[in-house]
Amino acid sequence: MRDFEASRYLGKWYEIARLDHSFERGLQGVTAEYSEREDGGIDVVNSGYNVEEDKRESAEGKAYFIDDRDLGRLKVSFFGPFYGAYNIIELDEDYQWAMVCGPDRDYLWILARSPNLDKAIVDRLIQKAADLGFASDELIMVRHETPL
Repeated sequence: MRDFEASRYLGKWYEIARLDHSFERGLQGVTAEYSEREDGGIDVVNSGYNVEEDKRESAEGKAYFIDDRDLGRLKVSFFGPFYGAYNIIELDEDYQWAMVCGPDRDYLWILARSPNLDKAIVDRLIQKAADLGFASDELIMVRHETPL
């Protein structure tokens, strides 16, 4: 992703869809909030409603650009010195939705600025994910209704 503007990406995002992975398993109403760090990185707060435990959980992390700041390619850590890839592979020109993947095709998220994203956009992103080799048929659609 070239011509990335971190300042426009900051703020709150709602998870629309994701591939299953252990650190978000069972969560609904998932959001990610990004804010600028004094050291040039980005603070990350991910939260979601744990349906089984009937409570909201959150995790705080930090992200840093791997290359130039105008590339949507970062490394993110929630667990000390261990970093994972955060690659923005599709981004709305108005920064209203994004598709993000990890270091391989096991991690994929569709994010939006609101809890609901137009079905035509979701369908297009799911098709793009399939074209890129992601298991798009395994995407979990994330609910955002109350009390989440």
